Formats: sequence, structure tokens, C-alpha cells
Amino acid sequence: MIRVLAIDQELLSWLAPILKLVLTACIVVTASVIVERSGPLIGALVVTLPVTVWPAYLFLSLEHNASYLADSAGVGLAVNAVSGAFLLLYLVLAQKRNLALSLGVAVGAWIVLAGLVYSSTWTVLGAGMLNLLVYPLCLALCNRYRAVRVPLLVRQWYELPVRTATVCIMMAGVLVLSRWGGPRAAGLLAVFPISTTCTILILHPRIGGRASAAVIANGLWGLFGIGLGLFALASTVLTWGLPLALGLALAIPVAWNLSVWRIHRRLGR
Repeated sequence: MIRVLAIDQELLSWLAPILKLVLTACIVVTASVIVERSGPLIGALVVTLPVTVWPAYLFLSLEHNASYLADSAGVGLAVNAVSGAFLLLYLVLAQKRNLALSLGVAVGAWIVLAGLVYSSTWTVLGAGMLNLLVYPLCLALCNRYRAVRVPLLVRQWYELPVRTATVCIMMAGVLVLSRWGGPRAAGLLAVFPISTTCTILILHPRIGGRASAAVIANGLWGLFGIGLGLFALASTVLTWGLPLALGLALAIPVAWNLSVWRIHRRLGR
């Protein structure tokens, strides 16, 4: 029995990062193709599905109790607000600056702000209010950057493999850092916008800064939806149990993104 349990734990330790890496690569590469064919909104809503956040909390739930998960989700909710500022800073800089400067400054700002938020004590309600303050403000400020036509480009045969390799390298780096840093670092890195960052790395050199920024501006809707899912997880896991709370953490962002798409479609945007 002990031997079986040891094998299960060892398998789990390998399965978690592999699953996250594969899901992230598939979603980001698919979204980059969708952006080129269907425009910024649909691509942004695909890339901001909770393909890294939700598996992170799923695997945490297999190793820790509900109280640990509630605390981790609460911290993740507070740090998720920082991602709104990260995207806003990138899309403003990307209008005239190159990829290295735009993304480098934005990631640096995320690290500083996330550290400040992470070092503070947050209630679930307080973290939720922070998201309600940050995301509507960011969405209002970036509204004029959304309506940019994505240029039609001919894709070379090697581009999709290169995109996949780029995402895998980025995701592997985050996973290694989270393992070296322990559980607190894992909780912080769980909500780092890795999918969005990889999308920027792929799209900015290919379609230009302004078109890439249009995708990211639409992606703010999806990150707000992830915040709603984290709020549900942190609020319900202690009273409703792990399965239902995790189900809400997945269903709410997906339903939110679908709703945003339908509303924009009806409005003809």
C-alpha cells in the first residue's frame, strides 16, 4: 500500500507540470492562429481561458486541504489584479516601442506590484474589491486600443513548431522557478499571466505592436473572468467543498468569456 502511494505521488509530481505545459502550449498556439484569422477579440478570449490557473489549483487540492486552497486562492485573487496593470502598461508601450522594451517594462512592473500585493494581508472581499477597482479602470483606459485590424500574413511551415517551442520554454521556466521557490512561490506564480506573455512573444514580432496590443486589450476581459473564478474558489471551498469550488473556478471564467463574446457579437464589434 505504501509502495502504491509513493508511485502515485511520484506520478502526480510529474503529471502536474506536464499537463500545464501541454495545455498552455495548445491554447496559446491555437489562439495565435485564431487571431490571424478571426480578429483580436476571439483570440484574446481563447488565450485567457484558465488553462494554467485552474490546473495549478487542481493539483494543489490533491496535495493540501481546503483551508490551504482558500488562502492560496485569496492571495491569487489579489495578485490577479496586478495582471490588469501589467497588460495596460504593455499595450500602451507597444504602440510605439519594440517588444523587448514593452514586455520587459511590463513584466518588471508586474514583479514589483505583485511583490507589494503579496506581502500584504488580504481578505477575500478586499482582494475581490481590488479586482473590481482595477479591471473596469483598465478596460476604460484601453478601449481606444482595441479596434485595430490584424494584418493578413502568410505563415511559414516552421512557425507553428517555433511558437510551440517558445511557449514550452517559457512555461517550463515558470514551473522550475515555482518548484525551487516552494509553496508560496508556487501560489504567486500560479496567477502569473504566462499564456498572455507567450502570446505577446509570438504576436508582437509577427503582426506588430499595435495589433498585438489590440489582442491584449481584449484579453483584459478574460483576466477579469479569471478573477471571478478565483473569488468563487476562495469564498466557497471551506463551506461547499473542493469539488464544487473547483468546478466554479473553471465554469465561471469559461461562461464569462462566452458571454463577453456573445455581447460583442450582438453589438457588432
